[in-house]
Amino acid sequence: MSRSLRVLVWNEGVHERDDNPPGIGEYYPDGIHGAIAAGLRRLLPDAEVGTATLDDPEHGLTEEVLARTDVLLWWGHIAHDQVDDAVEARVRRHVLGGMGLLVLHSGHYAKVFTRLLGTTCSLAWRNDGQQELVWTVKPTHPVAEGVPSPLVIPEQEMYGELFDIPDPDDLVFISSFAGGEVFRSGVTFTRGRGRIFYFSPGDQDYPVYHHEDVQRVLANGVRWAAAPEGVDRAVPDVTNPGRTWR
Repeated sequence: MSRSLRVLVWNEGVHERDDNPPGIGEYYPDGIHGAIAAGLRRLLPDAEVGTATLDDPEHGLTEEVLARTDVLLWWGHIAHDQVDDAVEARVRRHVLGGMGLLVLHSGHYAKVFTRLLGTTCSLAWRNDGQQELVWTVKPTHPVAEGVPSPLVIPEQEMYGELFDIPDPDDLVFISSFAGGEVFRSGVTFTRGRGRIFYFSPGDQDYPVYHHEDVQRVLANGVRWAAAPEGVDRAVPDVTNPGRTWR
């Protein structure tokens, strides 16, 4: 019998800790990570879903935790520089070895994402709370399964082009906003043996992670990013390319 999919939702947790924006606890009483994890547990009932934050020892991302994690979801915004470089390198080598990675919203500036992609990952933005329409442009991709097009998010921070990323393996979603901006809001990459999915909707100012269709995208992303059963993890040492852990 195949084992359960093991998923870890990581959130820096600073907004919730500092009540910034004021009232964030009203729609994320268990933190952004708690809302994401709840959606995954609902849609992936056979998965083991855990959470971790920046304030946990080693940010909750120890070697032991990562070794048993199939897919890591990463939400960060204002504390990217507080992520320890040694922990980031540990996460990065597990991705290269086959752990799936979902990078969410402002996580585009996370150290692990920019270092895996090798670009600044900068973008245009403004926060007017406008409607976002997420259009599916590759409906055959597993991440898009069961997702309406457009996926309508009533209020959301605007992310716009130019998004400084390498050409993605797959462009799954494009978003449009009332100001006329467009954004590549759902893209995939492969680095080493690891699958990476970036999905932009999900700002701390709005309860986007309670949106059922956003939750579906994330659940689909987890299933897609997990290494196929039977594929061994081969975890390299990013500080010593000749050394590998299995």
